Amino acid sequence: MSYNNQRNSEDIKRILSTIIPTLKDPRISGMLSIVRLDLTGDGSLCRVYVSAVEGLKVAKVSARGLEAAGGFIRHEVGTRLRLRVIPHFEFIADDSIEYSAEIARKLKDLNIPGENEGN
Repeated sequence: MSYNNQRNSEDIKRILSTIIPTLKDPRISGMLSIVRLDLTGDGSLCRVYVSAVEGLKVAKVSARGLEAAGGFIRHEVGTRLRLRVIPHFEFIADDSIEYSAEIARKLKDLNIPGENEGN
């Protein structure tokens, strides 16, 4: 990934983080997080991996809501960034937040001797 492409990816991620909470679609979860963003080399396609605290099912529904708002999102990104090509957005549900919460629960449930002592 070139420097410009990487910089554009970070800029798009930052802008999407501000746009998504303002969307009024009831399918889009309020606790939605952008996990990863893949921008193609020519900048024409941007795959956005989203995850919800509530789980994969909610993330899938939110991804469908984001796909429906794709035109608005593309317009907003185009007005906020000066790009030669405004990418088409593809939203993909991811379960990484749910997975990490499950690992944290399992680690908390482990009873490791000596961990709670003040030594």
